[in-house]
Parts: sequence; C-alpha cells; structure tokens
Amino acid sequence: MEVVPWWALVAALLIIVYLASRSWPILVLVAATLFALGFVDHLHYALQTMVIVFSCTFICILIGIPIGILMSKSQRMERWSLPVLDMLQTLPSFVYLIPLIFLFSVTESKLYGIAIILYAVVPVIRLTNLGIRMVDGSVGEAADAFGLDRWQKLFKVEMPLALPSIMAGVNQTIMMSLSMVVIASLVSAPGLGVLVLRGINNLELGVGLVAGLGIVLLAINFDRVSKASMSRVNSTLQPQGKGH
Repeated sequence: MEVVPWWALVAALLIIVYLASRSWPILVLVAATLFALGFVDHLHYALQTMVIVFSCTFICILIGIPIGILMSKSQRMERWSLPVLDMLQTLPSFVYLIPLIFLFSVTESKLYGIAIILYAVVPVIRLTNLGIRMVDGSVGEAADAFGLDRWQKLFKVEMPLALPSIMAGVNQTIMMSLSMVVIASLVSAPGLGVLVLRGINNLELGVGLVAGLGIVLLAINFDRVSKASMSRVNSTLQPQGKGH
C-alpha cells in the first residue's frame, strides 16, 4: 500500500467491482462509500482492511475448495474433518489468538493472518462439500454414460452445478474475515480495527463509532458485490439446469 498510490488502488477496486457485479448501482454504492471514508480521512485504513480481507479470502478459497472436494469424495475424509470444522466454528474468536501468540511475536503479520484464515475457512469447506454432494445422481450417471473420467466429471459437471453453493461459502468467508479483522487489531493487524481499538482504549467515542460505521459500510459493500456475483453465476447456470 505504501508503494501503490491510493488512487490506483481505488481505480483497480472499482474495476474489479464492476467486473464482478456488472451493476452500475453497486458500483456507485462502492464509490460513494470510498468517497465517504476518504472524506473522514479513513480511506487509508479502509484500504488496509480490504487488502487483508481479500488476501485471507483468496487463501481460504485455495485451501477450502480442495478440502471440500476431498470431503465430498471420501466418507473417511469427511468423518475426520467434520469434528475439526465444528471445533473451528465454535471456538470464540479471541481463542484463536492465544496459541498463536506463543508461536509468533505479537507484531508478526503471520499471527493475525493465520487467525483470520482459521476462523474464516470453514464456510467455504462446508458448502463446497455440500454443493458437490447435492448434485443430482442422474446427472452423474449421464456423465458416466458419456464416458467422462472422474476428473472430467468433477470439473465439467459437478463443480459448475455446485458453484452457487460454493459462492455462498465464499460470501460467508468474506464476512467472517471482515469480522475477524477487528479482533485481530489486538495483535497489530492494521486497518479500521485499529481505530475501533483506539476508541475503546482511550474512551474516544467518536473515533470508535466512525470506524465502526466504516466497517459496517465495508460489510454492506462486500455483501452486495458477492451476492451480485452469485446472481450472475445462477443466471448463467439456469439455462443448463433447464436443459437437464
């Protein structure tokens, strides 16, 4: 962020938003949010928060989707993985930081990154597994009849049909990453969470409320963009569903 100018980051972000949503109202919403954050001098903190969320979500997708695929194909893998996922999903957010503090320095960037990934990876794993398992058995039989091997069947039939469920998992992963960024500010994670923490520590009500409102606005934007992307995926797959 210190190397790339802020206007270049904002322009790239708006281009990504439009490509993902193909919606002018959503693009205007994101642009207005960034303008409002810049007006109160919180744009730098907001961009830091978004970079962390995007990075951790990308890593969660790289880790979560393969694990979800393995779980959907192996009963043993699912049986061993579900207790671990249940534990990760039920642990309080602060508990993730305790063992990591003993492994890394409090100021180590790996600390909050690992905590966010562990906290947010569960939905994409679960919904990838669920989406592939819910693919109609007759579709799999038709793929077998056409002579597709298991990899072709997975990537050409099952994954496209499970994509709406996977996208829903990505949406939840984004929301959970954003919520964990605030807590990760306790261990030197940059972004709007730092201002919330400062407002709590110094009893600066205005600083904490404005930063908290900024996080709410970011959550709304993430949710709208991801849901618009999900709608585009569903509309793209709809003719295929009718064809089957």
